[in-house]
Amino acid sequence: MIYPDVIHHGAGEGVTGSCHQLQLDAAHSVLIDCGLFQGSEADHTAHVGTSANAVGFNIETLKLLIVTHVHADHVGRIPHLLAAGFKGPILCSEPSARLLPLVLEDAFRIELGGDKLQIARYLKLIDERLIAVPFAEWFSVVNTPELSCRIRLQRAGHILGSAFVECDVDYPCEKRHQRVVFSGDLGSSHTPILPDPRPPERADLLVLESTYGDRLHEDRTTRQARLEAVIDKALADHGTVLIPAFSVGRTQELLYEIEDILHRKALPGPDQIDPSTDATLPVNWPQLPVILDSPLASRLTKVYQAFDDLWDEEAAERLTLGRKPLGFRQLITLDSHAKHQQTLNYLASTGRPAIVIAGHGMCAGGRIVNYLKAMLGDPRHNVVFVGYQGKGTPGAAIQTYGPKGGYVELDGRRYEIKAGVETLGGYSAHADRQALVDFVMGMNVLPAEIRLVHGEARARKMLKQALESRCAERAYRPIVVEQHPVP
Repeated sequence: MIYPDVIHHGAGEGVTGSCHQLQLDAAHSVLIDCGLFQGSEADHTAHVGTSANAVGFNIETLKLLIVTHVHADHVGRIPHLLAAGFKGPILCSEPSARLLPLVLEDAFRIELGGDKLQIARYLKLIDERLIAVPFAEWFSVVNTPELSCRIRLQRAGHILGSAFVECDVDYPCEKRHQRVVFSGDLGSSHTPILPDPRPPERADLLVLESTYGDRLHEDRTTRQARLEAVIDKALADHGTVLIPAFSVGRTQELLYEIEDILHRKALPGPDQIDPSTDATLPVNWPQLPVILDSPLASRLTKVYQAFDDLWDEEAAERLTLGRKPLGFRQLITLDSHAKHQQTLNYLASTGRPAIVIAGHGMCAGGRIVNYLKAMLGDPRHNVVFVGYQGKGTPGAAIQTYGPKGGYVELDGRRYEIKAGVETLGGYSAHADRQALVDFVMGMNVLPAEIRLVHGEARARKMLKQALESRCAERAYRPIVVEQHPVP
């Protein structure tokens, strides 16, 4: 075997389950992410054993886990990795080190059936293993006479703390050097709150995500206006606007943009809001409750606020003006299940306009499912999708069959879809095809090999074509791999 080598244990041929093992030599390897398979991809178990999310690969040489960011499809298999006997450190950015225990607490709760002592033990274990490193600083992983490896995290602009990983690998006896770069998930341009990612200086091997390799995003500079128009239209039905959103990243972006809409509409003072407003009157944004129904999202939002030094210039300017982009006055957060149930019953039975943001982003679990069960059959309500809906997820079914008056299965039961269904483009936190190509072409030294991961077959194929076309313009012909053998 020629080292270094990359083995894909997830997201090699799909969009979820990101997990890539960088084999440095016969005795040393590092793992980049360890994520959950989701949707239909979780049903394919042959390549990993009896459970799609079991850790079915050899971890004997594994010295370190590197986390690019804290979305479940990148970290959700960490409990399984620990159960398989992994005893090494977990390295990530400083914001991710604050976010990861909060995200994993949910995963442990599901995995361990609510056993509080076990959950506390695992969280303590995570805390002991975490190594938080600043962006743009090298960290030594292995240093022997035969092998040295150091890694550096750079901002990826996807969610708070997200990083792409540069791995410098040296074989002194062979006088050979390789730089391997893992993109993680790259952010899209004009994503609010966070700066856009910048390409690395160079790479010999680039492992590149391809989620939106088959499309170009809608104009993101006008997305706030489109969000406002969609919500106006939905609220005209005098019901609730349901926005399924992941707890970290998308939720904070939505709050940021809704706050700006409210700010532009000149919010009145608290004493001017009449809680007895007749719901049959035209919708008045200054009287509109924005409900964040996710205890996890509420806690994660506080971490976003704590790291405001990593925000982009526009977001920082809003803070200097005394605005609270993630904690505005009309924002109502629901923590307890009792409050959730009370609010759900009230909104389902009345015509009071409201915006509800709740997880899970693909409607595969979480409190959004309860809202969908209660409201999908009522045409007063509307579901607004602002994110990718993976194949086989309830969100994809609602998105596909809702406009046709179809149904969706939730927890084994069919629910007719009479509520309005809207999909708002331009809100993906992933780079599109153009941005991915620009990320590669922006390097000073272009990679000899590019492996496309984290994308469906069409996305990988179209991104490969786009990369080869741009590279040909510079008389450069890298090896672009879009399909990977199952380990």
